[in-house]
Amino acid sequence: MDFTPTEEQAAARDLAARIFGDLSTHERLAAAGTGSDAGLWKELCAAGLVAAVEDTGLLGLVLLLEEQGRTTAQVPFAASCVYGLLAVAAHGSPEQRERLLPGIADGTLVVAGAISGSMSGPTPGPGQGSGPGQGSGAGSAARAEAWAAPDLSGADAEIAPSGPEIVASVPEAAASSPRGAGSGSGVAGSSPVRERAAGRLTGVVPAVPWLRDATHVLVADDRRRLWLVRTAEAAASEPVELTAPWSAGRLTLDGTPGEALGGEGAFGDLLATARTAFAGLQAGVCAGSLARAVEYTNAREQFGRPLAAKQGVQLRAADAYMDTEAIRVTAYEAAWRRDEGLPYATHALTAAWWASEAGQRVVHTGQHLHGGAGADIEHPVHRHFLWGRQLDAYLGCGGEVLQELGELIANGEVGT
Repeated sequence: MDFTPTEEQAAARDLAARIFGDLSTHERLAAAGTGSDAGLWKELCAAGLVAAVEDTGLLGLVLLLEEQGRTTAQVPFAASCVYGLLAVAAHGSPEQRERLLPGIADGTLVVAGAISGSMSGPTPGPGQGSGPGQGSGAGSAARAEAWAAPDLSGADAEIAPSGPEIVASVPEAAASSPRGAGSGSGVAGSSPVRERAAGRLTGVVPAVPWLRDATHVLVADDRRRLWLVRTAEAAASEPVELTAPWSAGRLTLDGTPGEALGGEGAFGDLLATARTAFAGLQAGVCAGSLARAVEYTNAREQFGRPLAAKQGVQLRAADAYMDTEAIRVTAYEAAWRRDEGLPYATHALTAAWWASEAGQRVVHTGQHLHGGAGADIEHPVHRHFLWGRQLDAYLGCGGEVLQELGELIANGEVGT
């Protein structure tokens, strides 16, 4: 394997770092609240960074998402690239690619994701859902159904003006249940998405980040088939709150028309791609949190010495650095293997495990090393903490991902 970026990948990464660093300031993030930064999104699309992902591949996207994570920039970069550009490029028909890719590349189309690791087991038969025993074991069935990727950026659809329902701990709530949201026991009001008639979908997706800004949502039904749904044609959408400051909504489908995307194997590839990409995003979130902690502990003095001179602080920072590097290198390996056309599903699971388990350790360390300042919810490091906790359980928390990986190994499916 060779993780050395190509000239194109390095140029795109450097440009992204400059744009994110210049425009994703604490003041702009505070002003955006839970919404997207339309100006920053426009700048990224105008610079051709979304379009570049089609050429730089998943490894190129991981490099770009690291830069987004460092600044916790509120833009739809990860979601639009994973569920929009890469999904359509890999699994869309020639007509779909010609029709959709230009709009995704220039930011006028934003595709949110409504997929879940809970459906990563064997494909259910006709009429079967993704409830107990339908996935790869009870652990995988416990993953919150339709835990969508952060999809953002300006679109025409708007969330209904009703008050927000709090779904601040969707992954934790789902993981604490032996059946999970997909079986009707997790997040309130959720139900599996099913094709009730030809091309007509019915079901409830409990929490789709950035739904109010998305023009389309990529939905996985109970048989692991992918559908593109226009948000304007959904039966209803209501705002919900997540742990991270991302706007999100519950999507209700009731005979909503869907456009099929890809065939057999598309769901598995998309899920592995998403896990790899969001592990890259987590690596950036952790790197940003640790950088803030290092800056703070070097400047803050106690008894005439910087906090950074204390051995306990150094050990905590060193552990966080090693965890961050582990997230990064496993995400790089999974992305590189996909770009090379090699099997990478187990590598994506490995990256997701590190992003979940190590990610939450790092953001806790970053906040802890700030002392009392870290408890201030207005402090910039608190955003890294919230993002890290949100990504901790995104598309499957650590224990569930590890169980899924173990089942693949036990069944001899590694490398397939």
